[in-house]
Amino acid sequence: MTVKVTERDEAHLSHESVAHGIQIWDVYQQDQLVGMFHQESDAYRYKAELEELESQSSH
Repeated sequence: MTVKVTERDEAHLSHESVAHGIQIWDVYQQDQLVGMFHQESDAYRYKAELEELESQSSH
């Protein structure tokens, strides 16, 4: 499986979020959105958890 983290671009944020400088990091697993985080570090931590679960289930 593939897990990736992307920063949501301003075109996909509300005007209020852009005005307040809010960033959202999306986590995708097999091209499905599985998580949204305000902190990049939280998004990457979740990505690592998902990858660990994937590696356990493949054994």
